[in-house]
Amino acid sequence: MSILLEEIQKAGTIAIGGHIRPDGDCIGSCMGLYSYIIENFPDKRVQVFLEEIPDAFEYLNRKEALEGNTEKFDLFVSLDCGSLDRLGEAEPVFHAAVRRVNIDHHISNTNFADVNHVEAEASSTCEVLCGLLDMERIDYFSAQAFYTGIIHDTGVFKHSNTGLSTMEIAGKLMQKGIPYGKIIDESFYMKTYRQLQIMGRCLLESVRVMDGKVIFSVVSRRVMDFYEAKPSDLDGVIDEMRTTQGVEVAILLTEKDTIEYKVSMRSNEFVDVSKIASFFGGGGHIRAAGCTIKGSAFDVINNITEHIEKQFNDQK
Repeated sequence: MSILLEEIQKAGTIAIGGHIRPDGDCIGSCMGLYSYIIENFPDKRVQVFLEEIPDAFEYLNRKEALEGNTEKFDLFVSLDCGSLDRLGEAEPVFHAAVRRVNIDHHISNTNFADVNHVEAEASSTCEVLCGLLDMERIDYFSAQAFYTGIIHDTGVFKHSNTGLSTMEIAGKLMQKGIPYGKIIDESFYMKTYRQLQIMGRCLLESVRVMDGKVIFSVVSRRVMDFYEAKPSDLDGVIDEMRTTQGVEVAILLTEKDTIEYKVSMRSNEFVDVSKIASFFGGGGHIRAAGCTIKGSAFDVINNITEHIEKQFNDQK
């Protein structure tokens, strides 16, 4: 029996939380584990702590999971969260819990719980969870949720984090009868008109530097307000930039505050963007990482490209 199942068995009340601005893997792992527990341990009281779930994942939005008035839990399970501060409003709930478990796949995870289970080689937290739970007891809803997380963090099995275990687990989830094609189309590829508009704007205003090896785009708060866009409306923009012919690194800057930017980075083959993100206090994976940097957009891009250039030079 895995350490996670042992902790679940011992607890009467369980809180599940993920990172701020939840993505497919975060939502999939949180909602999937919620369903697994209530289906297999009906005596447990479970509550999920997540920020607003984007419309693309409405099929995973079980409102009863997000409701409750328990003030102190026997167990808090943190999923897909690299550091304590990224739990957002759930952080006080984490501190108040009797036992705390941290399950993740980010190499930069800070191991902030009583029990830390981090598999940096895994494609996603959903893949990690499938290895910790009894596959035979995963229900239909959980299978949809875990499959969602896997496809989103692997770019539908295209990213370098896709391994043999990833494909085997995805296959077992598909055997549960889930509409895997529909999940891919509607949660990953389908875009709203607003998303298409802001993506077009980002691509139109993108700039290539370092002999075309780096492409970046900057999204100001003014532009976000103009399109009445949410942060989730930028999903997919950076991956579209990354596929530009001749590009090794794509960078998307989103203005958070005056002279402060959220930085998302993707690379194709050579650059370890997690090293760059970690230097600036962020984290992530070798080919996908992010951080927050203060300064003008010009300064931020200059600082990041210096690190990229160093990695290029080290490879010569």
